Amino acid sequence: MKFAASIPLAALLVTGGCSSHPAPEPTPAPASSTSTTTSEPLDWKSAEAPLLTDHIQLTSRDMFVKAGEAYFDHHSPPRWVIFQAVPVPAPGKDPEPFYAMYVARLTWQGDRMTGIDAPIKISPHGSANTCGWFNPVAGEQVIFGSTLTAPSNTQRPGFQVGTRKYIWMFPHEMEIVTRTIPEVFDALHPDSPRPSWGPDATSAKPLFSLPNYDAECSYSRNGRFVLYAHVRDEPTRGKDDADIWVYDTQTARHHELVHADGYDGGPFFSPDNKRICYRSDRNGDDLLQLFVADLKFDSEGGAGVPIGIEREHQVTSNGHVNWAPYWHPSGQFLIYGSSEIGHDNYEVFAVEVPEMGSSTPAASLRHRRITHAPGADVLPVFSDDGNYMMWTAQRGPLAEGETKPSSQVWVAKFTTPPTVGRLTNVFFVPRPEAPKTKEDAIAIVKTYLNAELNGPGYSSVDARRDKDNWNVTVTYAQISTNNTELFVLDPNGNILRRRRSY
Repeated sequence: MKFAASIPLAALLVTGGCSSHPAPEPTPAPASSTSTTTSEPLDWKSAEAPLLTDHIQLTSRDMFVKAGEAYFDHHSPPRWVIFQAVPVPAPGKDPEPFYAMYVARLTWQGDRMTGIDAPIKISPHGSANTCGWFNPVAGEQVIFGSTLTAPSNTQRPGFQVGTRKYIWMFPHEMEIVTRTIPEVFDALHPDSPRPSWGPDATSAKPLFSLPNYDAECSYSRNGRFVLYAHVRDEPTRGKDDADIWVYDTQTARHHELVHADGYDGGPFFSPDNKRICYRSDRNGDDLLQLFVADLKFDSEGGAGVPIGIEREHQVTSNGHVNWAPYWHPSGQFLIYGSSEIGHDNYEVFAVEVPEMGSSTPAASLRHRRITHAPGADVLPVFSDDGNYMMWTAQRGPLAEGETKPSSQVWVAKFTTPPTVGRLTNVFFVPRPEAPKTKEDAIAIVKTYLNAELNGPGYSSVDARRDKDNWNVTVTYAQISTNNTELFVLDPNGNILRRRRSY
């Protein structure tokens, strides 16, 4: 194939492959501007409850022109986050053209997350950066995609949705780099002296070096394997084409996992390390679809080494851009950003994942909308314990001179319905209408139980109003002792808690 003509980098919005979302950014305002709200906001907090509660904006426009693609560390509860951002420039200066990489310590009041401490920049000056990730074993070490220096002024065309303004590039200088963050080590090991690191340990250096773009990286849970996207030498249909690879940090070997024409990238290991999720443009229509693959393993080195895939499952198949899938800790569903509502209002959705070996088609998999705010809501991730969802959103206050909120990092508590069965059986039950009568409250619990038990497993259900909540008592069939359970519903019909009688 012929290479497409190169084009000036400065004329494009250039970021790393897993980082950017196809949503236009606001025009930067002066650094001294004050954030104000110009219109009555949508009540998105009520719309997103009780799944998302206690929303917190972690980054803000007074510090960053834009920020996003944040990931938690692997502690429970999480202690640090890593994210990319463009800092607010000095008065009279233009913003930096590329994202820098930052880490920040989360702040807490008791068991409540309250924000972040001052962010720490960890990437080289002038470089383009994306896709940060904490080492799950050595928490003071991180990996991310970086060009290390300013990328060249010409790049081949990258991913673009139709003729929309947004173009996502694959800088050929982009490498996966690693470095140690002394401040993180100090926080994680307050009683231990710092090791004698050399200068190479505390500055970004390549984890490995290959031709072309390498980024979109993440570790396996044991810290041995690194998933990443690698751009081939030859374009496909005139565009750079990435496939999914894995790097073994013990043997320094690379194994190609997914090879298909059309971009494949943004991979993450499942919580049990047996599967991966990713996005793909293999149809060549610029509408990304989501996939899950069961990994094929070899016993090389005395441990299971992923060397390919056994089976691939497509989990979305629609006319939308489906962006950045991420595993729930249960391994039963993914969250992702989608243009399903519109390209001017990306929202976060969840889709169930077929079980290992299943052949369930994408059209039969249930999905659920998670966010309900104007502007883009994208790049969602979970904390390892599943108690928090973090994402990139355009829902904060407007800065002076801007027409829409900037992209910033948000976090909220994530609460799944209480269940004794498979989580997805109840997670994807449609949101109920607010109960007005005893019969309404009973109907909500019956719908929930029918999903959880895959059919009636109760002999009677009764309800009574208690102040603002509904108390619904269920008596189970075929259980002789401890056969009643109390469900407490809030005024909107959401199940707050359940308790078996003993």
